[in-house]
Amino acid sequence: MMASLNAPLAGIRVADFSRVLAGPYASMILADLGADVIKIESPAGDDTRAWTPPVDESGRGTYFASVNRNKRSIVCDLRAPEGAAEARRLALSADVLIENFRPGTMERFALGYDELAAENPALVYCSVTGFGTGDGAHLPGYDLLVQAVGGLMSVTGDPESDPTKAGVALVDVLTGQNAVVGIQAALRVRDSTGIGQRVEVNLLSSLLAALVNQSSAALNTGVSPKRMGNAHPSIAPYESFAAHDGPFVIAVGNDAQFARLTELLGLAPVSVDPRFSRNDKRVENRSQLRAILNGRLATETVAHWVDAMKVAGIPAGPVNDVGQAIAYAAELGLGPVTEISDAGRTSKQISNPIALSRTPTRYRLVPPDIGQHQGADWLPAEGKQ
Repeated sequence: MMASLNAPLAGIRVADFSRVLAGPYASMILADLGADVIKIESPAGDDTRAWTPPVDESGRGTYFASVNRNKRSIVCDLRAPEGAAEARRLALSADVLIENFRPGTMERFALGYDELAAENPALVYCSVTGFGTGDGAHLPGYDLLVQAVGGLMSVTGDPESDPTKAGVALVDVLTGQNAVVGIQAALRVRDSTGIGQRVEVNLLSSLLAALVNQSSAALNTGVSPKRMGNAHPSIAPYESFAAHDGPFVIAVGNDAQFARLTELLGLAPVSVDPRFSRNDKRVENRSQLRAILNGRLATETVAHWVDAMKVAGIPAGPVNDVGQAIAYAAELGLGPVTEISDAGRTSKQISNPIALSRTPTRYRLVPPDIGQHQGADWLPAEGKQ
């Protein structure tokens, strides 16, 4: 099933050789925007097909389902001549190719960029690696590993405990988003020149860029940031606090909000105290400020404070679990859940966060069974059509 012609990427075919998370996340975003994404799998299938539990109502692994909607699946055994030939035909018919094998793997199967671009110069070829194609080419690109060596774990967690990974494979997701940006930019250039190019993204570079203020601080001061729990290195009060019945977050971003907070708490003199009157002073005297605020906050419930701060225009909220977060987004009218129906099957999905007023994202296909769309009726014999 092809996308509607008014979809942003209608007419763009993507040969998706990637698996697990970063690459499939990128190709799913392209598919949501209307691209025709063909997922090329080994006979064993994408690794995440076996990453269960949990499973959805149909028994499909929720991990695989989270990044593989709107795609068709075929199986190509690259080690068999007929499988390699079919994969090559598909690659040469594509506008975009995405792969996240170790550097050199695609070249061994005559699927490298130089060889394909010689026959299909309009091809946009995106390679996703862990540590680039130079001295780090041999290193395995696992999200946890990159969180460790890339510095994210060093700034995550309680300062008195061990370094902690993020609760999701955040580096893979960020890298997938970078891949989409690079692919879209390359397609834009191709629109004007007719020539594609190679797009390269890697996990480590994506993480360093995503560390933003933390990596900038280390680069420009020579001092690496440390773990601060839920506190912020440059803003206060901007962390979790303890109400009578549990934790919640206050995210004060400026002096005016701080003045409103102290007034609400009956602590107005604190906002003009020289130790706390400016943000830099509040950061410097964070522990003293925290003790003062916690003493008052502990007298009421989370719900009381969140409601009162909402009225006062003070950013605050409860620490939701994931289910509560989905429900909260629904309450706000954000439409966080989409249900896809396809050939008698349904799949509940978290909606694509990109909202386009004229050409919205589309949800057409449930995450495919392995090899579900095998067949040559849609695959050209050779070349780009």
